[in-house]
Amino acid sequence: MNYNDSRMTPPPYYGGQEVVTQTNAVMRRVYVRMFIGLLISAFCALGVASSETAMRFFFGNQLVFWGMLIAMLAMAFILPARLTKMSSGAVLGCFIAYSALMGCWLAPIFIAYRLGTIVYTLFITAGTFGAMSVYGYFTKSDLSKMGSYLMMALFGLIIAMIVNIFAKSSTLNWIVSIVGVLIFVGLTAWDTQQVKRLAAANLEPSLADKLATMGAMNLYLDFINLFLFLLRIFGGSRD
Repeated sequence: MNYNDSRMTPPPYYGGQEVVTQTNAVMRRVYVRMFIGLLISAFCALGVASSETAMRFFFGNQLVFWGMLIAMLAMAFILPARLTKMSSGAVLGCFIAYSALMGCWLAPIFIAYRLGTIVYTLFITAGTFGAMSVYGYFTKSDLSKMGSYLMMALFGLIIAMIVNIFAKSSTLNWIVSIVGVLIFVGLTAWDTQQVKRLAAANLEPSLADKLATMGAMNLYLDFINLFLFLLRIFGGSRD
């Protein structure tokens, strides 16, 4: 979500019981929807991984494989841009569809890694994510500048990952994984603070509901990426 969009610039957070109640109500929806998205992804990943036919369909067919990737990228860019023009139901539906596609995309991890390793890494991810989200929610520090640096670092990380596709350097892979963890640890705190600030604004109910869905999607992506980078660090392959 583009928090720098002038139409979505958050006001100062002044406090007050009414504002606190409103903020907490939106944040509850954010975390509930994020959790639902993660559950959808988990069930889809397990379902695809347990079916040889499904694995062949999603990963043996180039048209389906690239179509799935393009659809996820399109939703990630279109949703923030069209947020004010879409209905709350449409935004939520897109997030659910995105979560399902992401789950299908993640199915190969159940083949590449042992189930125990995945579960172990999932618990580490949940603990790390929870701690940083709590920090982002309660800290009085303004994390906006940190967020800008993290986004620049993220672009650099993506470039390094693309380079390593061709270089195939185990050292670079290890560095990318560690840096990826650090970036998404920071982004978790930053996204939480930004969602909280927007939730404190006096928004109409429909816009607040769409904000909750977009906030859930941002934190969902932070969780997924943090999990994948941690899995690359702690997860030994089945071999």
